[in-house]
Amino acid sequence: MIQLNIPTADGEFTAGYSANGLASLNFPVKRNGKAAPVGKAPPPQIRRWHRLTAAAVKQMLAGRAVKKLPPLDLSGGTDFQRAVWAAMRKIRCGRTRSYGEIARDIGNPKAVRAVGGACGANPIPVLVPCHRVLAANQKIGGFSSGLDWKRTLLSREGVALKD
Repeated sequence: MIQLNIPTADGEFTAGYSANGLASLNFPVKRNGKAAPVGKAPPPQIRRWHRLTAAAVKQMLAGRAVKKLPPLDLSGGTDFQRAVWAAMRKIRCGRTRSYGEIARDIGNPKAVRAVGGACGANPIPVLVPCHRVLAANQKIGGFSSGLDWKRTLLSREGVALKD
């Protein structure tokens, strides 16, 4: 996997690329010192995907709909997880769905907790928008990168949450 950084006003995200596309996206973390230098330049295809990824991350952080994504490599997930992730990708910017609604959307209405687990296992948060999935009654639920990030992303998209 090739990992490249995406500098933003909110910190530096790290994108991981496989031969099939964007395979991971990590939120900024506080670090002491600098990231390890990248060795040789990545192949042209990875550079093209990275430009698309960086633009998409910046659009999302600005609360705007993403115009174009690189290919997403979600092959590490189970069939169930990939179904949940596909359903999440259909949630438009500024909209939300509940865990229960996603479970019904994928034809497994009793799998509400498993939907939450699939959200937590999402390797490409923000671009596979698990932050748009809420608990019942518009309550925030959880988020693998922390509730502050979830609140921030939803607020930037104009979503009002119930406390």
